[in-house]
Amino acid sequence: MSTTASESSAATAPAPPSRRSLRSATTTPFTRTIGIASLLGMAWLFGFGIFVSPKDQVQKDAVRIMYVHVPAVYLAYLAFVVTAVASAAFLWNRTRSLTWDRIAGASAEIGVVFMAIALVTGSLWGSISWGTYWVWDARLTTTAFLFVTYIGYLAVRRLGGSHESRGRRSAIMALIAVLEVPLVHFSVEWWRPLHQTQTVAEGDIDGLMLFSLFVGIITFTLFYVWLLMHRQRVLHMEDAMDDHGLELALAERHREGQS
Repeated sequence: MSTTASESSAATAPAPPSRRSLRSATTTPFTRTIGIASLLGMAWLFGFGIFVSPKDQVQKDAVRIMYVHVPAVYLAYLAFVVTAVASAAFLWNRTRSLTWDRIAGASAEIGVVFMAIALVTGSLWGSISWGTYWVWDARLTTTAFLFVTYIGYLAVRRLGGSHESRGRRSAIMALIAVLEVPLVHFSVEWWRPLHQTQTVAEGDIDGLMLFSLFVGIITFTLFYVWLLMHRQRVLHMEDAMDDHGLELALAERHREGQS
């Protein structure tokens, strides 16, 4: 009896997805186009940032860190704002569409990576400009706090419970955490720390330096879009696997109860 049941279960179980089907589930012609554009932009940024853009009169070649540091900060802000908007959409949507929750989680993961890049490049830049990797001024302290906050957000997403409960608790935390973004951004104006003020807004750079910086921002934005699309699809597959695993467990329990 048990042999027949196991054979029936094995016959009806879906075949494992092939390598090609997994690849097609997370990529499309549009994502491939965005990925190619990102690679071309990275090459363009490297050429302009290293070989074409001039040195700074004071910081010399150290200013080239700006072409990674500033876009990384901008993308972290963007990612955290997208997380908040997607979280609000999840709470607003009466059907509790998990797509918004997955977008929020994927964007937060990417934002944490970009913020880590910003902290590392900022420390290297600070070592050259200030003679130390870290100072506890307003900009650096609030940035570190923002980074830790979103690591906490990702930890909250990993707590137990259903997908809907994960979405609700994560969305509430995301809407609170995003309030730190303007605090970090305007800290250089409110407290006048050691960190320099907004260079682009004040018109302190122009010409090829400004152009290279905008190339970096555009390139990093394309890369963010590419990562976001792929990561939220992977999260969708993970949720589907969790749901499928739960269905199998319930079916097994049901069969045990009938035996």
